[in-house]
Amino acid sequence: MFSQYFDHIATVTMVIRIYKKDASPPARAVLMAAEIINLKCEIQDVDLSSGPHLSPEYLEKNTLRSVPFLEDGDFYLADSHAIITYLVSKYGAEHRSKWYPCDLSVRATVDHRMYFDTSDLFPHIKNIVSVIVTQGVGPNAEQIKAINAAYEVLDKYLQKTKFVAANHMTLADVSCVASVSSLNVLCPVDSKYVHLLKWWDTLKEEEWYKKANEPGLAKLEAYVKSKWNK
Repeated sequence: MFSQYFDHIATVTMVIRIYKKDASPPARAVLMAAEIINLKCEIQDVDLSSGPHLSPEYLEKNTLRSVPFLEDGDFYLADSHAIITYLVSKYGAEHRSKWYPCDLSVRATVDHRMYFDTSDLFPHIKNIVSVIVTQGVGPNAEQIKAINAAYEVLDKYLQKTKFVAANHMTLADVSCVASVSSLNVLCPVDSKYVHLLKWWDTLKEEEWYKKANEPGLAKLEAYVKSKWNK
């Protein structure tokens, strides 16, 4: 019944709009999820430097002034993790059971790994890139140590299962690979993290990764290099 309900409401015609900035890892996670479920939607770039995200119209919808941001008819949602679980739950159809499983223990593990991204992966990117942009200074020794600690945790997860939350791909992989591929620009993944590198290499072969992550990742890398006074 639960699945049929979502399949029914997904057929209602509404404009689905994703606001994004390509270089943003969370935005790329949303784009990858949309690609995975073949979501028909409008994609709108947000130039954070020129301030359209500060307009009264945008602020009324998104008080966080952030990207990515989802507009689904008259429903608005910020935060990439909330967005991708919502999109897959509502529009995932046959993809739903794999990418965001209904089994509570598996879903809880998927959620946990996404919380790990929120608390231990993406904050390093946000904090370090902001300093590179404003001061031209890269990560310090303490930050490098923290990033490697996060890599080590992921590597240990991947010793237990083929992917970060299960033996098949889930939304946790989508969120984590957006951040790991971006962190690699700031602190390359050491070859000692064998399981992490194998996992990443596997995801690199996926069309959704190539189409929705690689272009934005290249933009992030070019931007960081232009600001980083090594």
